[in-house]
Amino acid sequence: MDLGLVGHRVIVTAGANGIGLAIARAFASEGASVHVCDVDATVLAQMAEADPSISATKADVSDRKAVGRFFDEAIERLGGLDTLVNNAGIAGPTAFVEDQDPLEWERCIDVNLVGQFNCARIAVAHLKQSGNASIVNMSSISGRLGVATRTPYCASKWGVVGLTKSLAAELGPHRIRANAVLPGIVEGDRVERVLVARAEALGKTYDEVRAAFLAGNSLRTMVTPEEIADQILFLASRRARSISGQAISVCGDLQTV
Repeated sequence: MDLGLVGHRVIVTAGANGIGLAIARAFASEGASVHVCDVDATVLAQMAEADPSISATKADVSDRKAVGRFFDEAIERLGGLDTLVNNAGIAGPTAFVEDQDPLEWERCIDVNLVGQFNCARIAVAHLKQSGNASIVNMSSISGRLGVATRTPYCASKWGVVGLTKSLAAELGPHRIRANAVLPGIVEGDRVERVLVARAEALGKTYDEVRAAFLAGNSLRTMVTPEEIADQILFLASRRARSISGQAISVCGDLQTV
């Protein structure tokens, strides 16, 4: 299927590693121009060597001044903007609510939710000039399910869905689509760290926690970063011109976590 993304101009936050890198590479493979940011200088250097067509800026999305510099560089390089993928996020602490460190709570909200606002508020003016404009916000299956010991993460990801719904209503008259993607359990180092931390918090073995995660999934499988990227590419294409304000799960029908 030709998604018609040749020349499409894309910004991906946290795009030098993991899911973000899979998204950036998928757009680039379709002929799009891609600019990413990341906080990790090491992965940015690795991406620059492996994927020289993808340009990048070192930036923390929770820092408004850094986001401003990031967008200045991105727009200069891309010449405009058609799609913003708000992918940046952190797992946050895993602990019972009475044991949560308020600073860790605030950091999780600042990156996962405030960071998306910081990027969207700047992106809108550029998206209004596009003929095929969209915002895709990364939420999580935790954006529709509560999870014990993960209160800051869940709160941030539920907030992303609310942000997305509001953006869709506000920006629809300008023909800008806004959708949220809710990945399930995604293969990779990040989910491994979450599983280990949750096992420790609950006093269970890693294998017990992993089995419990997969037991709540109808397909009994984890999602790959490439599957998330495929969904986002479709949402950015003209084939999705009537899809907006949606919270779309890519999770193998995950019912419980």
